[in-house]
Amino acid sequence: MREKRVFSWAAALASLAFLLPAACSTAPKPPRTAPEAPPRTAPAAAGQAEAVKPPEVPGPEALAPPAGAGLKPAEPGEAEGKPGAGKDAASLLEDAFAAYEEAQAALEREDMDGALARLDEAYSLLLKISAPTDSPILQEKSDLRILIAQRIQKISAFRTTLASPVNGSIPLVENQWVLREVKSFQTVERKAFEEAYRRSGQYMDMILAELRSARLPEQLAWIPLIESAFKPRALSRARALGMWQFIRSTGYRYGLEQDKYVDERMDPVKATRAAIRYMVELHDMFGDWTTAIAAYNCGEAAVQRVIRAQKVDYFDSFWDIFANLPFETARHVPRFIATLLIVGDPAKYGFELAAPDPPLAFETVKVNAAVRLATLSQSLGLDAAVLVGLNPELRHDSTPNYAYDLRVPAGYGDPCLASIASLPQYIPPDVVTDRLTVRPGDTLGAIARRYRTSVDALKRLNGLGSNLIRVGQVLRVPSRGGVEAASAAPAAKPGEAVTHVVRNGDNLFQIAKLYGTTVERIKASNGLVSDIIAVGQKLVIQAGPDK
Repeated sequence: MREKRVFSWAAALASLAFLLPAACSTAPKPPRTAPEAPPRTAPAAAGQAEAVKPPEVPGPEALAPPAGAGLKPAEPGEAEGKPGAGKDAASLLEDAFAAYEEAQAALEREDMDGALARLDEAYSLLLKISAPTDSPILQEKSDLRILIAQRIQKISAFRTTLASPVNGSIPLVENQWVLREVKSFQTVERKAFEEAYRRSGQYMDMILAELRSARLPEQLAWIPLIESAFKPRALSRARALGMWQFIRSTGYRYGLEQDKYVDERMDPVKATRAAIRYMVELHDMFGDWTTAIAAYNCGEAAVQRVIRAQKVDYFDSFWDIFANLPFETARHVPRFIATLLIVGDPAKYGFELAAPDPPLAFETVKVNAAVRLATLSQSLGLDAAVLVGLNPELRHDSTPNYAYDLRVPAGYGDPCLASIASLPQYIPPDVVTDRLTVRPGDTLGAIARRYRTSVDALKRLNGLGSNLIRVGQVLRVPSRGGVEAASAAPAAKPGEAVTHVVRNGDNLFQIAKLYGTTVERIKASNGLVSDIIAVGQKLVIQAGPDK
């Protein structure tokens, strides 16, 4: 109600401006020659008529109205007693920003009453600002007004959250948009919804613990159901990855590492903590959870653009901007609310949800060698999917070649460390590409066979939406062998003996060519009876003469 009262003051002042005579209109630019009569000037603030002395040369700073303008004369001490009295627009704006910063400091101390008092002061200073329509001060005034409104919303949300149960902090409305998503979950998406609900059990205890630690509403734990169906390796069309659907840049922004071996956007625990940090910032920015969730889906900049495009400079809730949001984002919040309604009362909406999967149980061991998870699983007598499911952030299903905390089933820590010492090292492929110009008769299938790859890989590499290609088109294709063997091979002088670790795509002919030797010499040096070699195998090679 505080915010609406401030805006009514602004409306009252605006109506008062229409009552002022023409002598109090906006000040024009100074004329080239001094006019015979005093120029028309902008009205001064209340109590300012006697405090401001008109300059000798008329200009925008000549704010005092002429005698008889109809303004109420200042009471004794009024100019000194009111904040901002007697100041120009730039000074008033500086004072308003200073009051806003004091409100920010009060918020950090959780002094809500002090923060509201400073925000009131900042807004009252904004109401005193008068500037020409082309002045940049007006844009700064508008921006600060929005910031003040957002902080008032944050204080209101904070008090509501503390005064009511945590689970009641997100309003569960049942409007036409929400009921439409409920119906979608009941029909065409029913199976997917039930599977996602069952899968949520693997991660729900962990997510709830993190949310409670951050003092956030527990309903936020259901965001992954509509983001990724609780799949740690889910990949969207926009290249958002993981259970919480981080794009690459936002993942970096919140500390999720991404390198040759690991992409932490796919790690449920690390991504959950990053998502919580992101949502806290969004809630601080917009003041309510529904708008914050919308911004989580499409980015805060997109939501801010919609808010700025409104006819008024503030908004009360997500539903005020709902119709102007991108289609996917506009659906996102109703889908989230529909999910909360169904999981809160399945029978009411015609569901019999099965028991969720049990939480993942594991222990962590530190490993320092790069090994395939499939090879390690075989040595431990485990299904390969077990280690992959516990460590979804490993991009090539292999441990990195640096110290890494590997999750293994409870009780498998010591056997795991013992097995790794005897397993061959794995080096993931570094795919490099050549350029191919399509010739008459070429097809994606023929090109894929020629370069030992797949049609799908070629389409991904070139961003193709179909199998159609045209003569003269330039395509990116994997280099022969599919890896950059030359750059990874150890430097070898003629006659020097080196050890070469076989990588994916290597063959004896390529290796012999790389070191300037022959296939027969490599086989003789390593006791090979055939040309078959295995990834991770170590070959001793005597480099030939430099060609």
